[in-house]
Amino acid sequence: MTDYATFANTASNAPTVVDLRSDTVTKPTAAMREAVARAVVGDDVFGDDPTVNALQERVAALLGKEAALFMPSGTQSNLCALLAHCGRGDEYIVGQMAHTYRYEGGGAAVLGSIQPQPLPNQPDGTIRLEDIAAAIKPDDPHFARTRLLALENTWGGNVLSTQYTNAACDLAHARGLATHLDGARLFNAAVASGRSVSDLARPFDSVSICFSKGLGAPIGSMLVGSRELIQRAHRVRKMVGGGLRQVGLLAAAADHALTHHVARLADDHALARRLADGLAALPGISLTPPQTNIVFAQVSDGRGPALIEHLKSRGVLATGLIGLRFVTHLDVDAAGIDHAISVTREFLAA
Repeated sequence: MTDYATFANTASNAPTVVDLRSDTVTKPTAAMREAVARAVVGDDVFGDDPTVNALQERVAALLGKEAALFMPSGTQSNLCALLAHCGRGDEYIVGQMAHTYRYEGGGAAVLGSIQPQPLPNQPDGTIRLEDIAAAIKPDDPHFARTRLLALENTWGGNVLSTQYTNAACDLAHARGLATHLDGARLFNAAVASGRSVSDLARPFDSVSICFSKGLGAPIGSMLVGSRELIQRAHRVRKMVGGGLRQVGLLAAAADHALTHHVARLADDHALARRLADGLAALPGISLTPPQTNIVFAQVSDGRGPALIEHLKSRGVLATGLIGLRFVTHLDVDAAGIDHAISVTREFLAA
């Protein structure tokens, strides 16, 4: 095993901290910074930024949809989708632990008067089809109007099967609902499953993707869907402050990520498996093998918070909101992963 302290001191591009909190912590590569510097820009509020326009066309075609809209964040992209699909007094069906429901400040309810109908997520992230069907309200003034089904892929790093998403969307559409996918890590799902992003996006009326996670851009998301839906979302984006000016600088970073950082997501997945294998071999650690770049682990004696602090003291950052969570990304390498395993072993032995 490589001694990480030695490695960090001898490798000029190696981090001194192994940051496994999230794939959002990635820094722009030198090549990405060059792409930003070369970007041709204009005023995107006037529709004059050629780099943004080209990226929107590229992403819409990539996901097999008519149109796309650049957003500063995934939270804003999901919010604009929900408000474009639903009106005041409408309802969307969503998982109890879904990001759009649990981790985005209740934006749909606060800003759109849209009622969420949360349903239990199964361990693989799915919502049982019978639960979805039972939650759809009849057309009656006593009830909020059920308008939308929102799913998420990946889910805690796990890939929803196309068999499931097709069935869930077919059910929703048959009952008159639209469908939205929070695809923040959809490219991870595509690489892990061997399917195209257009295949994964096909059954959904709208999809949100993120450039600032595994793809390594500093900022940015994209909402895709029909031209009519994107026109409505464009109005919402303006209302929530998402209209930006020379945003082609950011679009250039996202475009570079799409060109150069998608295939390499397989490296992140391999590092996650390396970490999971190393942790699983330690006494007192339990986990489920990861499908993509996220590893969840539990410490059997309840010392998870203490382990997080110990890791931090040795230069390894992780989160513990839901068990222990480690996320691999382009700024993490094998030496860093081995260091994380070694420090965990040291803690458990003590």
